Amino acid sequence: MCNLYSQTKSQDAMRHVFDDMVEEGEAFEDVVGNLPPMAGIFPDYPAPIIRPRVAGGGQQGWQLTNARWGMPTPQVFLEGKRTDSGVTNIRNVASPHWRRWLGVPHRCLVPFTSFSEIDSRPGAPRNHPVWFALGADRPLAFFAGIRTEWTSVRKLKEGEVTAELFGFLTCPPNREVAPVHPKAMPVILTKPEEWRLWLTAPVTDALRLQRPLADGMLQIVAEGVRQDAA
Repeated sequence: MCNLYSQTKSQDAMRHVFDDMVEEGEAFEDVVGNLPPMAGIFPDYPAPIIRPRVAGGGQQGWQLTNARWGMPTPQVFLEGKRTDSGVTNIRNVASPHWRRWLGVPHRCLVPFTSFSEIDSRPGAPRNHPVWFALGADRPLAFFAGIRTEWTSVRKLKEGEVTAELFGFLTCPPNREVAPVHPKAMPVILTKPEEWRLWLTAPVTDALRLQRPLADGMLQIVAEGVRQDAA
């Protein structure tokens, strides 16, 4: 279960890597302000997402904005609790709780440069993070995410807040991730056609992307640290 990732590329890099996906008549709007490199993004932290841009009563392209990591928790798991810190990873998309957010208006892309899993290899130190990326230079890629605006108590000291929230889908691990974390890995999208499919296609077509990244595309780039600043 991925509960730590990094995003260290510039806003300009995110805009330009997205150029090939934007079609005529669509706009790409950046509303995050100054976005510093984020070497360690933890649950409930604000982080950038790319979501549908709504203007003039309809969708008109895409928007780079911030959201808090952690979608609303199913009610059955909140009995007796005073806060809902959110669900970061979503696997069971057949659940009625998640189905409501699988339509185009609620899909998003979550930019990342590396992600961490806790090492379960024999002899690994306790709580030993292992960082994966598409290469040593940490090229930009995206998780397949979902998002919503939700009112809840995330932290007692905050009280009730209305916030933009996100999480991302998971799937079985590929060859590189499986020895470290045999249960799951994030759904990773690396091509403009995949990004557009996830953001625009009917749900049955979009969910075909919920599959492991091809073997050989990831490598371990760091271990034993809580941030990946490279």
